[in-house]
Amino acid sequence: MSDLRPDGRRPDELRPFTFERDYTEMADGSVLVSFGRTRVLCTASVEDDIPRWLRDTGKGWVTAEYAMLPGSSSERVRRKTSGRSQEIQRLIGRSLRAVVDLEAMGERQVIVDCDVLQADGGTRTASICGGFVALHDAFSRLVARGELERHPVVDECAAISVGVVDGTPLLDLPYVEDAAAEVDCNVVMTGSGRYIEVQGTAEGEPFPREVLDRLLDLAAGGIATIVEAQRALLSSPPPERP
Repeated sequence: MSDLRPDGRRPDELRPFTFERDYTEMADGSVLVSFGRTRVLCTASVEDDIPRWLRDTGKGWVTAEYAMLPGSSSERVRRKTSGRSQEIQRLIGRSLRAVVDLEAMGERQVIVDCDVLQADGGTRTASICGGFVALHDAFSRLVARGELERHPVVDECAAISVGVVDGTPLLDLPYVEDAAAEVDCNVVMTGSGRYIEVQGTAEGEPFPREVLDRLLDLAAGGIATIVEAQRALLSSPPPERP
């Protein structure tokens, strides 16, 4: 019996993924991130205004918005902010803030918009991976223009889904596997290997600790590969803009 999945991958193998930098030109940072057939446009916009409760603190803020666009799935998605979208955008914001020195930002806000162009599983984790790159580029441009003394990003940030399908722990689930998963988890980590957030659910029968340990190991390996790609891309600064 073959250990390969329906798309030909091993259980511990990521889908092919890419980061297309400066996919749009108006935002301070812009990335089209793809994991298999999932594609998310992530843009980072810098604003001088900050939340009222942060005024006169010398600190900035990073927040996120997330939406699935019409045409991103087989059934048309309406243009509205659902409870699911709110939960996901809070996750993205928490994840990105975990690797940013808010004092180094000064009193400004960066909004990271994650718009799903095509959904085939893992949209929230792809949003975090691409959102980090867009955020890093936005800060790099502020540093290059002399608006920041130092780069506020202190570590990388990446995320991936893991789950159990037919008793087998799998990395980076597309929709067909996610819909059939007995256990479904999303893991967010720093480039230095520390955990930012772990979301895990038994979709039916409860699962033992050793399954969770196996899933976390799978996630750590996948995230290390993603972080390596982020580092390679970000080793060169984004091009200057007029």
